[in-house]
Amino acid sequence: MIEIRFHGRGGQGAVLASELLAQAAFLEGKYPQSFPFFGVERRGAPVTAFARIDDAVIRIRTGITNPDVVVVLDGGLLRATNVVAGLRRGGLLLINADRVPENLDPNFEGRLATVDATEIALSQGLGSRTTPIVNTALLGALARTSRVVSLDSILQAIDRFVPAKQDENRVAATLGHDRVRAQEVVIL
Repeated sequence: MIEIRFHGRGGQGAVLASELLAQAAFLEGKYPQSFPFFGVERRGAPVTAFARIDDAVIRIRTGITNPDVVVVLDGGLLRATNVVAGLRRGGLLLINADRVPENLDPNFEGRLATVDATEIALSQGLGSRTTPIVNTALLGALARTSRVVSLDSILQAIDRFVPAKQDENRVAATLGHDRVRAQEVVIL
């Protein structure tokens, strides 16, 4: 089973990202689960969403405390939240950033990937400069770096479940897939 945690801010699409990922997994014949966790429900407030994907029926119904993958939709959350808390050793940390962040948790040891999802979202007219909707660009990057689902399945999920700007979201996912940068991070 693969467990994924999304960290974002209200309005960025973290919850929809976990739902689209689950739909993409379902399209591939896998068994998905997706659920959000809300603190204060308002635009800009921190939001956490989760997804589980397995080749067998998922019977567990608890929160995800030790994810295999963490996706950060807003790099500013690195200063406010320990996003790598519980991330399994060797896990994947995917961050919306134009460069490698300098303020990573010193205990992080795993794979780091970054993609400038903000620039991609703005280039496609997804959201506004103050609240870009970066979820589909990050899902494209996730498809490439984690191989949990394929880019094709992400694109199919966008076609079926994104209510607006499907073409722009498809382009954003493809650009995220093509522009993601990954590296290993090993703390000695």
